[in-house]
Amino acid sequence: MAREDKLQIMGILNVTPDSFYSESRKQTEKEIGVRTEEIFEQGGDIIDVGAVSTRPGASTISEEEEMTRLKLALNIVKKIKNDAVISVDTARASIARFVVEEMGVSIINDISGGKDSQMFTTISAIHIPYILTSSAADIKTMKSDFEKNIALLNQYGHDSIILDPGFGFGKTLEDNFHILNDMEELHTFGLPILVGLSRKSMIYNTLHCTPDEALNGTTVLNTIALCKGASILRVHDIKEAAEAIKLYQHL
Repeated sequence: MAREDKLQIMGILNVTPDSFYSESRKQTEKEIGVRTEEIFEQGGDIIDVGAVSTRPGASTISEEEEMTRLKLALNIVKKIKNDAVISVDTARASIARFVVEEMGVSIINDISGGKDSQMFTTISAIHIPYILTSSAADIKTMKSDFEKNIALLNQYGHDSIILDPGFGFGKTLEDNFHILNDMEELHTFGLPILVGLSRKSMIYNTLHCTPDEALNGTTVLNTIALCKGASILRVHDIKEAAEAIKLYQHL
């Protein structure tokens, strides 16, 4: 029997010079435009724009530089697809407020899990979906942290939350696999789950390959994540993710 779940693909647009997967780095207007068209033509539902690399050891950039990169990319995305569902990957509350109020962004993707002390109150004020990421290394701690942060967001009047287990953040290779194996436990919160496994170190270090060679491994783990209840796949490779979802939905 075919599954009727609404599963979504979030396509990654990195406007950075130093993201871990070199093929994802898009900086010129032409590169950004081509990538935007590719994401939506191949079946992406959401475009996730990031202006700061989150790879280990990446350089920190100023708020002004992050804003400059985002303005360039967001204007191009809106020009190509005015009704695009846009997520911005940022850990800064001030950036989150600006891109929502001034640039029409629909989702904030905060990989820091609310490290900015103003993030939760800001998200509650602008009231759009918020991706809450965990850096916990085990599912028990992750659930405890999520419970506290969800309660705090609810206290501020915000309930539009998407959970991200944070594969690759604060975790060893084995931690990542244990969390993927136990991911069903996150359904106790009754919230959508996003997974970002695309070409990450848990794949290429296990397979002894490079990020460039990690597409097949990505598709395998994305399929497992779907079986564990993921609602959104955050990926570099849209076509392959769409195929995985299509096949999964026929189970």
